[in-house]
Amino acid sequence: MHPPLTLHRHLMCAEIIEQFQKCHVDHPIGKFFGECTDLKIKLDRCFRQEKSVKRKANFEESKKLKERLRAYKKETDEVSSEESSFGHG
Repeated sequence: MHPPLTLHRHLMCAEIIEQFQKCHVDHPIGKFFGECTDLKIKLDRCFRQEKSVKRKANFEESKKLKERLRAYKKETDEVSSEESSFGHG
């Protein structure tokens, strides 16, 4: 089973999606007997590759976000500790 074949969500695989959909239109009965299987295999490979690229990009983005949050937390902790030391002096 594959995800919905919307071209705007799968830009890397758009060409294969179009070929696969055309195959289903051109072979309405044959698609049930393996007529489009080669394209399906290509599509599955492309989706896996696309997912890998997205996963890597998301991971990099999450590392940047975590670093920004750490810096913000450190800055906030420093400010709050300075405020507490001024209040008791």
